[in-house]
Amino acid sequence: MNNRYVSLTDSEKQQMMQTIGVTSADQLFDDIPAELRLNRSLDLPPPLSEFDLVSRLKALAALNRSCENAVCFLGAGMYDHFIPAVVDHMISRQEFYTAYTPYQPEISQGLLQAIFEYQTMMCDLTGMDVSNASLYDGATAAAEAVLMACQATRRHKILLPDSVHPHTRQVLKTYERLGKFSLAEFSESAEALGENRQNDENSWQSNLDQDTAAVVIQSPDFFGVIKDIATAADAAHAKGAYLIVIADPLSLALLEAPGSKGADLVVGDGQVLGNPMNYGGPSLGFIAAKKKDLRRLPGRIVGQTTDKNSQRGFVLTIQTREQHIRREKATSNICSNQALNALTAAVYLSAMGPAGLKQTATLCLHKAQYAFDTLTGSGEFEPIFKDKPFFREFALTSKQPVAAINRKLLKAGVIGGLELSAYYPHLGSGWLVAVTEKRTRQEIDQMAMLACAR
Repeated sequence: MNNRYVSLTDSEKQQMMQTIGVTSADQLFDDIPAELRLNRSLDLPPPLSEFDLVSRLKALAALNRSCENAVCFLGAGMYDHFIPAVVDHMISRQEFYTAYTPYQPEISQGLLQAIFEYQTMMCDLTGMDVSNASLYDGATAAAEAVLMACQATRRHKILLPDSVHPHTRQVLKTYERLGKFSLAEFSESAEALGENRQNDENSWQSNLDQDTAAVVIQSPDFFGVIKDIATAADAAHAKGAYLIVIADPLSLALLEAPGSKGADLVVGDGQVLGNPMNYGGPSLGFIAAKKKDLRRLPGRIVGQTTDKNSQRGFVLTIQTREQHIRREKATSNICSNQALNALTAAVYLSAMGPAGLKQTATLCLHKAQYAFDTLTGSGEFEPIFKDKPFFREFALTSKQPVAAINRKLLKAGVIGGLELSAYYPHLGSGWLVAVTEKRTRQEIDQMAMLACAR
């Protein structure tokens, strides 16, 4: 009983060291130079009882500002949406959270069906023919889509505007180092600062040529602006290039599906589909394609079939990963997916239904417009992208330092918008504000009053 909470006893440790041929644990660190080792005891407080420890941790956690104890207007890719209780209840069932991988269909029918339903719903939202079982996050999904486009067109040039999320662009730059494509970046945000203050969507078209594998656009983009997908698709296709659309799945409850507007690949992040913010993740990435690119699609794909008794069943199919075929023929080295997060998205979509999802998106649209009108009507803020439609999020320039505004809001228990200069230095006074369905009129009014006060 004395060793109840100790993983290894002293005798067990001695036996292990004897087996590997060392006399002390210090010898395990012989390869680390002595000057790099800590030669003193850790400066830790005395041990606490379980009750005191829990109380201490709760007190420390209470010092954090989060959406649990503050009103949030911060978005930029991670959003404070309401999650129905049924979502957590369903994904907490043991059959789901213990099922890591569905390689044995005879014992994984429940999980396989859940993934199949997820794929079906993502196809419905995006207007595409096929979807995989999810990827790690939206940024890596975009990178995998770029690799697919390069493989399909046998070209290597990728047009990438700075209106795509900065984190996604950074991941694409990391993938670029593999040498399989080259990025041609251009600034849409800088052009928004011109005299007409308009986001010139023709700027990338001058760079579109016969060497272009794909054009990547995000709609709504990082600044919340809704893009003209059909025009972009026509321009890309005229040069034989793919159009990759990074989409917000919640916005697709209101907007026409990218697939019906000409998109070749649709990717994005599924955090808004029932996944909590959790201080930044985890979430899931989704990727959907047309049938012509089915065999280029990375990751797992679940298919529906019938067994020998003619009963419906589900299996993994079209396996193009290095675990199943020769490595040099693999479409990707993606070896896993965010199964639990994808299940969360499936449960959320099922619980909300088309009407609930549309209502949520509509509330986001109207409340964001109300906040926009209130802030710009004060005279303290101006829109960066004038006369451009937006969804849930909008970018403004402020007459006051944005950092000072956010500090003022935080003192009042309000998490303000993103200071855009962190990613776009030329937008020094830029402020990106997100408004979800959870925000009330009173909360928006309070935020605006504090933000405008001098």
